[in-house]
Amino acid sequence: MIQAEPIPRRAAALVWTVALGAYVAAVFHRSSLGVAGVDAAHRFDIDAAALATFTVAQLAVYAAMQVPVGVLLDRYGSRRLLLAGGALMVAGQLCFAVATDARLAVAARVLVGLGDAMTFISVLRIVAFWFPGRRNPLMVQLTGTLGQLGAILGAVPLVALLHGAGWTPAFLTAAAVGATVLLTVAAAVKDAPRREHAAAVAPDLATVRRQLAAAWAQPGTRLGLWTHFVTQFSGAVFALLWGYPFLVQGQGLTPTAAASLLTLMTVGTLLCGPVIAHLCARHPFRRSVVVFTITAGTAAVWAVVLAWPGRAPHWLLVTLVLVLAVNGPGSVIGFDYARTFNPVHRIGSATGIVNVGGFVASIVLVLAVGVVLDLATPGTAATPTLDAYRWAFAAQYLLWALGAVQVWRYRNAARRRYAAERAAAPVAAVPGG
Repeated sequence: MIQAEPIPRRAAALVWTVALGAYVAAVFHRSSLGVAGVDAAHRFDIDAAALATFTVAQLAVYAAMQVPVGVLLDRYGSRRLLLAGGALMVAGQLCFAVATDARLAVAARVLVGLGDAMTFISVLRIVAFWFPGRRNPLMVQLTGTLGQLGAILGAVPLVALLHGAGWTPAFLTAAAVGATVLLTVAAAVKDAPRREHAAAVAPDLATVRRQLAAAWAQPGTRLGLWTHFVTQFSGAVFALLWGYPFLVQGQGLTPTAAASLLTLMTVGTLLCGPVIAHLCARHPFRRSVVVFTITAGTAAVWAVVLAWPGRAPHWLLVTLVLVLAVNGPGSVIGFDYARTFNPVHRIGSATGIVNVGGFVASIVLVLAVGVVLDLATPGTAATPTLDAYRWAFAAQYLLWALGAVQVWRYRNAARRRYAAERAAAPVAAVPGG
């Protein structure tokens, strides 16, 4: 974006920091069920498949709202959507705190997913308006990476609250954290440094359809979608729902030890995010190599964990969570494809398409794990066995195979399109995959 006057760095840093705080809170709300899954199963007296519907409802709403949220963002701006999203998540956590019926709990997670859907894309729009274009890739990666601090708040501290104060006080505290962040957004966030940039004309429905069709027709957009698909789901599902029960029920860890591993996973994400961003900036034609490396490494470590006789040693579980930590930053490469293969006026549409990929894969895996756990757990067992978890997590390999084939397919298609554009117009500057 071309800006006539330089933007004060302190003002930009303040607005971004507060907006980032809103995303941290969103990740906290999103991941709060991850360490509460075992407690939720007891509280609502439900099996693994029913528990999976909590996360599926949350993720399905998130994925379904990506394109509508993009249209709303163009009309109302980041500040209003951050406020609306934050309010919805606070309402969801309040409902979850007092719910004793599974149906009300699912409705609460839907509210959380709806508010979450409005947050990340709103922060990205703030980055686009408040920072020069050359800094956008780094700021986007930093936003996605630092946002995972919310998962740290949703691990050990929330476990301590759950086991110390109980279900209702724990989630009332979560709602209070969200309300506090909401007040800071209302006080400090502005859509753009200048009023004329903040005002935007909302596109009509026909224009939206044309932009979506054009974005989808670009092989680079679909390369981004399948990149997001293949890299995100394993780490996301582990953090959002099934990792904690796997570590506690399957591997026999204490709740605190399991939450500590989830925290280590988040710390790993914070550390490796800038590394992934640097690699993609330095080697734009080798981004797909990074994607395949992350996917193969994750699948290989999972194979060792699932094949290990008996419970895995602690060092192997640490290795697993550190490898899973790379999944989130790896999925952000999909957004980089959307940015570099699409003109500015349809980046929002392309980003929305890409963001659907990983969440659809996560929904499928969350459901698959829940169903397989119920089928593979003996009727006499009070909780799923380690063997049941092995069969359940083996479902990941079908998704990795599908995603890897599609990344390979659209990488080649994107490179062919890029070569054709270079031949037609030598000044084209869209980097390949």
